Amino acid sequence: QVQLVESGGGLVQAGGSLRLSCAASGSIFSANIMAWYRQAPGKERELVASITSRGTTKYQDSVRGRFTISRDNALNTVYLQMNMLEDEDTAVYYCKLENHQPTIESPPAGTYWGKGTLVTVSS
Repeated sequence: QVQLVESGGGLVQAGGSLRLSCAASGSIFSANIMAWYRQAPGKERELVASITSRGTTKYQDSVRGRFTISRDNALNTVYLQMNMLEDEDTAVYYCKLENHQPTIESPPAGTYWGKGTLVTVSS
């Protein structure tokens, strides 16, 4: 089992910045993908950004250039630096960890979610 705890959400004005953190603990495989998803009111959950244990990143088009995902493998923690926040970024942000074995290219061997942290952007 893997436990994920998000932090760093809050209220920020449009144009401002926030940094989210997600600390993972438990049975974390050396090959894994950590990601941030978000779900706005009345909308489906969507991928914001992901980063593999090798450091390869992916971003949703709407956040590319404004958000940066990073990770500290020694701390099993993933971060999401969010700059130039917009009203449309308001959502609950969820952390996800996906274990793979033996490599990233293998099918998922377990998927885990955090409980989420609320980000509210006011204009």
